Amino acid sequence: MRLCIIGPSRFPISEPFAGGLEAHTHALVSALTARGHDITLFAAAGSDPELRVNFLDVPAFEMSRAARSDVGAHPEQWMAEHHAYLSLMLDLAEHGHENYDAVLNTSIHHLPIAMSRMLRVPLITTLHTPPVGWIESAIRVRGAATRFIAVSSHTRNAWADLVDATAILNGVDTRRWQQGPGGGSAIWFGRIVPEKGTDLAIQAAKAAGIPLDLAGPVHDNHYFDTEIRPHLGADVRYLGHLDHSQLRRAVQGASAALVTPRWDEPYGLVAAEALAAGTPVAAFDRGALPEILTPDCGRLARADDVGALAVALREASVLDRNAARRRAETFCSHERMVDEYEALLLEASQRMAAA
Repeated sequence: MRLCIIGPSRFPISEPFAGGLEAHTHALVSALTARGHDITLFAAAGSDPELRVNFLDVPAFEMSRAARSDVGAHPEQWMAEHHAYLSLMLDLAEHGHENYDAVLNTSIHHLPIAMSRMLRVPLITTLHTPPVGWIESAIRVRGAATRFIAVSSHTRNAWADLVDATAILNGVDTRRWQQGPGGGSAIWFGRIVPEKGTDLAIQAAKAAGIPLDLAGPVHDNHYFDTEIRPHLGADVRYLGHLDHSQLRRAVQGASAALVTPRWDEPYGLVAAEALAAGTPVAAFDRGALPEILTPDCGRLARADDVGALAVALREASVLDRNAARRRAETFCSHERMVDEYEALLLEASQRMAAA
């Protein structure tokens, strides 16, 4: 099958990944390519050349001096992304049906959905977020052949008033994420921003009396300097923004992983990755996390309740690592995810061809 995959354009699809969106796109592209599909990827400059796909350039855009002086002007980054997706969708409207059997949109930009009605090829969009206004608006004007995948049942239900999405849980590559021995500090990993609750993880680990390692990119320097850095020391270490091999080793050696969102996570990839490393998880009971964790591989605490999370961390740290790994293999499998994506893409392509 000839596929065009529309990825996020802000950060490259390469390690170390800026976030779960980039990691998800990289894993999906790699697996579909390995299965023999002809992939063309629209992604930011600097994306991984080892993906062995055709790259579509993200068109550059720079506002004129007159446009920048407009008091109502959008930020330049917003305009650059707008121009990139607009250019892509116009090209797909003209030539997409000649080059592709289907288009898979893993970005969170509104234009691919809004302009899907111009395409003569099916477009399938992965919903990675709760409902947001600009995507809701795009959905209301979408094309008839547009389909949707939600990354969890929680996310599917959140969008149910607008679309009937197919729930396909994100997967983790259990061949790359191998079970580790554990026994070390607890670990928290992800983007270091207030909504991910890194500070709450520190408080819970201190209350539980368990050392904690932190890993991930700092996306909010003020938050890091005021809420994280003052707590660093012998019992709380910042390991930096690790590449995937370094991160896997750190998670494999951890006694438990903390997942502490201040919002309803649409999925929670870090929980699945921890389980694949055999590392049990202590998490706030939010979003899709109750779909991933079961009592034999993790513990859930009331949202934002640091004391309850400390108890959950102590309990999770002594759970059976083999059970955590089994949960990843049977429920969070990357192969299962790719099977389901592949089936939906083929079905959408065949339906349009028959029409």
